[in-house]
Amino acid sequence: MRNFVVLMSHDMSEIQKNDAYEKLKVTKIIEAPSEIKKIWGNINPISNLDTKFLEPVVLWISQSSKEEDYVLVQGEFGATFYIVDYCFKNNLIPVYATSLRRVDEIRQGDRVITNRVFVHEGYRKYIRYEK
Repeated sequence: MRNFVVLMSHDMSEIQKNDAYEKLKVTKIIEAPSEIKKIWGNINPISNLDTKFLEPVVLWISQSSKEEDYVLVQGEFGATFYIVDYCFKNNLIPVYATSLRRVDEIRQGDRVITNRVFVHEGYRKYIRYEK
């Protein structure tokens, strides 16, 4: 019985939750508390990644998961890589959400209004390079 630990800066949609329960057969979804979401959504874009800043995130994952749990990791690229690496080293299953992007354009005279809609498609495991 696997949990689904969620590390992203926004809340999951009901479609995403249902997909985790139905396709991944998880028994519980554990979303990050607000203080973890705040850290995760505010990675400093200047200079090198400050891994000390991510220590509370790593601690939260370690306390909220057990081996073979799924961990949904989406965010700033360097921080995401760091956490995915942590997951692999601790026998967790890091995943990310996939989506289909639909773009609708509406012409109003000389203007074009573009509406982008992202539709959840599923989850995909992060994989390591094996060669």
